[in-house]
Amino acid sequence: MSWLPILIKGCYFLAALLFILGLKRMSSPRTARGGIVWAGYGMLLAVLATFFLPDMHNRGLIIAAVLVGVGAAWWSGRRVAMTSMPQMVALYNGMGGGAAAAIGAVELIGYARHLDPALASTAALLSPVELSLGVLGALIGAVSFSGSLIAFAKLQGWLDKRFVFPAQRVVNMLLLAAAVLIGVLLVSGHASLPLIAAFFALALLFGLMMTLPIGGADMPVVISLYNAFTGLAVAFEGFVLGNEAMIIAGTVVGAAGTLLTQLMAKAMNRSIGNVLFGSFGASGGEAQAIAGAQKPIDASDAAVMMAYAERVVIVPGYGLAVAQAQHKVWEFAKLLGERGVKVKFAIHPVAGRMPGHMNVLLAEAGVPYDLIADMDDINPEFPNVDVALVIGANDVVNPLAKTDPASPIYGMPILDVMNAKHVIVIKRGKGTGFAGIENALFYADNTRMLYGDGQAAVGELVTALKSVDS
Repeated sequence: MSWLPILIKGCYFLAALLFILGLKRMSSPRTARGGIVWAGYGMLLAVLATFFLPDMHNRGLIIAAVLVGVGAAWWSGRRVAMTSMPQMVALYNGMGGGAAAAIGAVELIGYARHLDPALASTAALLSPVELSLGVLGALIGAVSFSGSLIAFAKLQGWLDKRFVFPAQRVVNMLLLAAAVLIGVLLVSGHASLPLIAAFFALALLFGLMMTLPIGGADMPVVISLYNAFTGLAVAFEGFVLGNEAMIIAGTVVGAAGTLLTQLMAKAMNRSIGNVLFGSFGASGGEAQAIAGAQKPIDASDAAVMMAYAERVVIVPGYGLAVAQAQHKVWEFAKLLGERGVKVKFAIHPVAGRMPGHMNVLLAEAGVPYDLIADMDDINPEFPNVDVALVIGANDVVNPLAKTDPASPIYGMPILDVMNAKHVIVIKRGKGTGFAGIENALFYADNTRMLYGDGQAAVGELVTALKSVDS
């Protein structure tokens, strides 16, 4: 069937087109859901077309593996809470890197068998370029796999501290250098099964060692970086297999992951190198002392304050996600709107641990997209805001990022909530944020603290607002 290869390549081209168009649609909250569906159809088409490759073997085992993977993904995807989405992304990303590394391992083992007369194989000999890309893809994929697993464990709370020891950077660089050296030996025609095993052991160990010293606050950036690694690894292995769908999909994922990593690092005012090799939370000197005290307010007084305001801006954070308070918040916002109050939602680029996390939560509650403003658009408006309601956000509204050079978050762009006429902060207690530092906003003269669980506190605001003028 001479038409079959052409049909398969046509399916791969269509799948790649769906990947690209799907990613384009994911750039907007209005079309993101459709973009995911389009990309999913593209992946389904690519998988089905692959089953018709002339040299495909073990189709039964492949189908069984696909069914197991689909079943596990369907079950976990439906059960995972939005607050756990970052670690799920880390886990799935690690699986992608591991798959790329496994492809590289199979190709390298086949190459080694071809070179060994005692293990003579009929497999086609890889060209130098294919072999180099296969080794590079295997190295990157293995690092992404083991590193993503550590990132998952940290976000899940299984590893709740940084692991640092003397000369750690030197040890890590030696591990990487050894893996690269063995990779060069493999490419130069010295492939053997023990050497391949050593190569993957070093690559996996380097991924672990590179991620262990990174603090939990930086894990979202690390996940995004590993996502880019996985895309590159898949693209390289696609060249080895001559699979156009893998090449294009991997390139798209790698590019998107790289751009997202840069966006997140910029939002935290940190370089990628500082994330990987710096010490988040280690200040450069003595931190500023915060004067004053936190001043509490009850729900009824807070509700009255906002009921008679002209403009209210709601700033959601990770605490809102933990409390699953998005529906109550939107109910409260609608009640304010019915009273003629102009309400907006302000989103920091890394609010909720990952870009888009808060947007998805608010969309889930039915908040219209035109009421959601990003940091650059909303910051100039804060001086004209009567009340800023902060729910579960901490580090992204901390004025010390602008005023204290000794603070570990100094220079990080923040939402200028402190410029609002009045600020109400809903918070469980007096603890610090994810960066482990005090928030000067909570002690400001124009700030009042409404202590309690996010959902319960907003519920009290809803009840109190309904009773105003009733």
